[in-house]
Amino acid sequence: MVNIGIIGAGRIGKVHLESISYHVKNAAVKAVADPFMNEDTRAFLERVGVEKIYTDYKQILADPEINAVLVCSSTDTHAAISVEAIEAGKHVFCEKPVDHSISKIEAVAAALESHPGLKFQVGFNRRFDHNFAAVRKAYDDGRIGDAHILKITSRDPEPPNPAYIKVSGGIFLDMTIHDFDMACFLTNSDVEEVYVNAAVLVDPAIGEQGDVDTAIITMKMANGALAVIDNSRRAVYGYDQRAELFGSKGMVATSNDTLSSAVVSDANGITGEKPLFFFLERYMDSFAEEMRQFVDACENDTDVPVGIHAGLQSVKIALAAKKSLQEHRPVKLSEIQ
Repeated sequence: MVNIGIIGAGRIGKVHLESISYHVKNAAVKAVADPFMNEDTRAFLERVGVEKIYTDYKQILADPEINAVLVCSSTDTHAAISVEAIEAGKHVFCEKPVDHSISKIEAVAAALESHPGLKFQVGFNRRFDHNFAAVRKAYDDGRIGDAHILKITSRDPEPPNPAYIKVSGGIFLDMTIHDFDMACFLTNSDVEEVYVNAAVLVDPAIGEQGDVDTAIITMKMANGALAVIDNSRRAVYGYDQRAELFGSKGMVATSNDTLSSAVVSDANGITGEKPLFFFLERYMDSFAEEMRQFVDACENDTDVPVGIHAGLQSVKIALAAKKSLQEHRPVKLSEIQ
């Protein structure tokens, strides 16, 4: 049994708490800490059986009964808390991104090298989605042959509050970062070069924050494949999440998940369901699966499925994308130090 402490009781912290409580048999959440703990959150935690509720996360790190921690706090605290947790002898699951700073992510990697028995997993939950996992399996099984072209469509149903842009790092670090990781995952390759075209087409207030809301990113992968990502902050028909991998022997593609596969044909036309609304509806099962695999790695001393290398690569790609947009040119990842 893996005893877990969760640091951060916001939306994603609660998602992981519910995933573990209801879907992971060999783990238990023993403690939750959040500096902004309120009565509603405390009541929720008590209802799901959390025994220890703190405002100071250091109490979790000092607890000898806790084997692993989930870092679900604000992004600017991820790296520092991860290092503290590693030095306290805890396994760590860290939400993405590990940090916006390459040097801070490298500090986490250095801490891990000093504690080789500890596990560190990054929260790229889309790798555990049934659709994208099937694409990767088809590729691993050799059914697609050599990867030639990857297309990823990722469009949110509605834009965030422009104030969020100030703290999120912008579209490439808070939204597209998932797609950058998907590109690496689906082609089983790192990225070598990035080129971006982007615009403000959804909300002028996002542009006023110095960001964009619509983007097309092209990438050269280390294994020779070419990848294209298209992003939008607003798809009026719902959460649009699709991928297609084309190769020397064939092609594999995924469609959006919908509430049902029912299609109505009548005198007015042929209609079906819209995609599920947003990431909680679309990816809830993947959150549970990533927790199961993290706990299994901790309990059985096996490799985690998404390690610090993936966390570092995704941020390097995001920073290269920002540089490409600013300088209107292709940017090699080797330029990002």
